[in-house]
Amino acid sequence: MGKSGSGKTSMRSIIFANYIARDTRRLGATIDVEHSHVRFLGNLVLNLWDCGGQDTFMENYFTSQRDNIFRNVEVLIYVFDVESRELEKDMHYYQSCLEAILQNSPDAKVFCLVHKMDLVQEDQRDLIFKEREEDLRRLSRPLDCACFRTSIWDETLYKAWSSIVYQLIPNVQQLESNLRNFAQIIEADEVLLFERATFLVISHYQCREQRDIHRFEKISNIIKQFKLSCSKLAASFQSMEVRNSNFAAFIDIFTSNTYVMVVMSDPSIPSAATLINIRNARKHFEKLERVDGPKHSLLMR
Repeated sequence: MGKSGSGKTSMRSIIFANYIARDTRRLGATIDVEHSHVRFLGNLVLNLWDCGGQDTFMENYFTSQRDNIFRNVEVLIYVFDVESRELEKDMHYYQSCLEAILQNSPDAKVFCLVHKMDLVQEDQRDLIFKEREEDLRRLSRPLDCACFRTSIWDETLYKAWSSIVYQLIPNVQQLESNLRNFAQIIEADEVLLFERATFLVISHYQCREQRDIHRFEKISNIIKQFKLSCSKLAASFQSMEVRNSNFAAFIDIFTSNTYVMVVMSDPSIPSAATLINIRNARKHFEKLERVDGPKHSLLMR
């Protein structure tokens, strides 16, 4: 949810509908509520409700449509335009959302995205985001609120959505435990697991400290763009190996719902050995996905 023009539909289209940032300019304003159902990791179905942010619609959400909009919500994602000239009204609508959530879905997780941060001068971004985050957390009480700064023009969008989706995966601890075992057995520096359609990072394990704390979302962004370029040429992306004097990185299809990235720095381990290890681990991780149980359906506003 969020005011009209805050960027809700653009970010949804980039993450879930394979848009690139410049293509979102042709998207029109959302009228009322747009429903979409996204299958994520096979058994997890995200029911996304993209709610139009025009004043008339917002008022209806809190009155005549209140029960329909806010009942059985698992996740509320509220998007703020960082350059909005109606901040007071934005905060009023956000508080109205929280009141409706507390009444109808008190166990829902709440995320706030301070969006279009690319429009803020770079030396002011940390300060402005910190101030906005403090205000939002204070207004959100007694609910907990996780805040992220985002822009469709850089990797911050993938960082935010990876963090959101990570909290929705029902078996994430088991997944991470098995990923850790896999990394230690093959003596990898780091192993990352990506959701196949969105290329969001859903799990990782590192054996060695890495310098770039933003590497996950950067990789998601780069590979997603590369996949889209391949599709425009009627080609399909399956795997990639990148090697230099310091490390080798392997990206390959892992299970029916995931890609894996393995980073190795030991020059004595040949590429063929790493690729065989990835192939041998596939059956185990496929089995993990199959035994997760029934489908999980999550309503996201």
